[in-house]
Amino acid sequence: MSGVVTGDAVVLGLQPARLPSRALAVLIDLVVVWAAYVLVMIGLVVATASLDEAAVAAVSVAAFLLVLVGAPIAVETLSHGRSLGKAACGLRVVRDDGGPIRFRHALVRGAMGIVEILMTFGVVACVASLVSERGRRLGDVFAGTLVVRERVPAARVLPVPPPPPWLVGRFAGLDLSAVPEGLWLEIRQYLTRARELDPGVGRQLAERLAGQLVARTGTPPPAGVPAEAYLAGVVAERQARDARRALAEAGGGVGVGVGTGAGVWTGTGTGVGTGAGVPGGFGGGGAGVAPAAAVPSGFSPVVPPVQPSAGPSAGPRTGAPPASAPAVGSSREDGPPATGFAPPA
Repeated sequence: MSGVVTGDAVVLGLQPARLPSRALAVLIDLVVVWAAYVLVMIGLVVATASLDEAAVAAVSVAAFLLVLVGAPIAVETLSHGRSLGKAACGLRVVRDDGGPIRFRHALVRGAMGIVEILMTFGVVACVASLVSERGRRLGDVFAGTLVVRERVPAARVLPVPPPPPWLVGRFAGLDLSAVPEGLWLEIRQYLTRARELDPGVGRQLAERLAGQLVARTGTPPPAGVPAEAYLAGVVAERQARDARRALAEAGGGVGVGVGTGAGVWTGTGTGVGTGAGVPGGFGGGGAGVAPAAAVPSGFSPVVPPVQPSAGPSAGPRTGAPPASAPAVGSSREDGPPATGFAPPA
């Protein structure tokens, strides 16, 4: 990876393109450009058949410059550093600070490409790319550009092995605020690769990382705990804290509300009332005596007559109106209700 530093002092991890991929991209571009040049020259030969030799030579030079030099410059300018060959190989031309190139960068590269690639058959460009640390040819050096790889294979992320069960929760009170991210990265990389290292080298590396972690936290590991187990336990504690913090932030915007729903009152008498329901719209049921005035306007409940039981101890059923008061759904001939409310017909 190349340590390219931007104008904002940000280090970019770019992977410079090497000679094989760049040579393949240039070869694809040359095949396309020469094919276009041959087609243009065939058309010009047919079109300038009636002109003299001087005119034909001038037209040929103009076509050479426009097709073999101007076309690559225009393509790199408009595509921000991606010609057909570079797009096929996953390459791109960028500035030294990682930004997209402009016309002046493409112009300098194209002008130097006449000498490096066309006139010397690519020998100068190959030698300069091999000598350069970042694989740059002379056109890149003069233009201040760099050819980088865009399609970089993603690194395989290995899980951090869990600590021993008897160490889980032992570092709950450890202060981890002073531990830098670089040290966390080194510890995670060691834990994921510990089984691939030589035992002696791995032990020394674990002790060194454990010493740095103790210097940052100010708390030594428990007696008898190996350095590798200590590192795994501290990393697991940090991951647990991050998970709890993420859950707390995710649940901070969830509110608890109380919904209202219609509940049916049951008891002696018949009526419909409203009560507070649980969230979700489920109506809560209430218990008690619903007055006749609770019957909404336009609602005429029909109460079936209660048939008395044949036994002497039989009483009125649950939900039947009392004997001293007429039923809510009785007709006008029986007289007005005891409450003075006459339900609509």
